[in-house]
Amino acid sequence: MLKETVPTMEVHLSPELEQKLNDLALLSGRSADVWVHDAVAGLVDDLAETRATLDGRFDDIKSGKVKLISGDEAFARLRERIASRRSNAE
Repeated sequence: MLKETVPTMEVHLSPELEQKLNDLALLSGRSADVWVHDAVAGLVDDLAETRATLDGRFDDIKSGKVKLISGDEAFARLRERIASRRSNAE
């Protein structure tokens, strides 16, 4: 049976961040490695989800399903919605 080796990765932190991480590890009883692993895993998942969302949006634009508008028009629509909500709240 072949055993797969996983390469290690070296991460460089500022001394201040490293101290915060070490303090957290001491207080929690979890190693700094576990905290870093969990943080990076969460970030990677979030980035993958964001990438998938953006890819879907770009596909919608390319297919013509979504019409692009200018920034000025987007802000004008936003201002109208805010004004409408304010007047409805009165």
